[in-house]
Amino acid sequence: MERILLVEDDVQIVSGLMEFLQGEGFWVDSANGQRQALRKIEQGGYDLLLVDISLADGNGYAVCAAAKAAGDMAVIFLTASADEYSTVAGLDMGADDYISKPFRPRELVSRIRSVLRRAGKSNSALEYNGLQVDPVRGKVVSPKGEILLSALEYRLLLTFFQHKGAVLTRSQLLEEIWDVAGEFVNDNTLTVYIKRLREKIEQDPGNPCYIRTIRGLGYKLGE
Repeated sequence: MERILLVEDDVQIVSGLMEFLQGEGFWVDSANGQRQALRKIEQGGYDLLLVDISLADGNGYAVCAAAKAAGDMAVIFLTASADEYSTVAGLDMGADDYISKPFRPRELVSRIRSVLRRAGKSNSALEYNGLQVDPVRGKVVSPKGEILLSALEYRLLLTFFQHKGAVLTRSQLLEEIWDVAGEFVNDNTLTVYIKRLREKIEQDPGNPCYIRTIRGLGYKLGE
């Protein structure tokens, strides 16, 4: 499980982001400013730093510099400033990426996973009952060989693997995949794509062992 340190002095942002990122499978710690962040970085053990450029007791640049000096820690800046200077300064400090506020949580997760993959800190292939999803290479492999999926089918399957064991409602799945399709995805479309995905990954699509329907609730992968 990848370990993230969130450095942010807005209590509401910290609370919301920590809950969301933990729900996405990350281990998340927080620091409310520069001084606390520097102490935690010194203790070590983090894979990625999410840091706001503007902090009440300092700034994110100093935190980024300390993280890079301490070891191989990826850094993403969170900033409300859209000016070119802030962006360039952050990247010059060694940041791996930046995202401007306000941002969509799903976009942030996508950026985090991308940075972790580039840094070689992302988890390897996900597996359940012989079905494997490799997030780094975008490959899906079953005991019979590689399975070719469309972008939306792949994102749907990856969502199930990222929430293995949890019941996902149709609303949650629609939220995950609508931007992959590049257009509005409605409830009927979701039904079609789940049917297509089952036809490709299940031995018996009529009696699925991977993506199971939980009547009245949604769908579930795993126990």
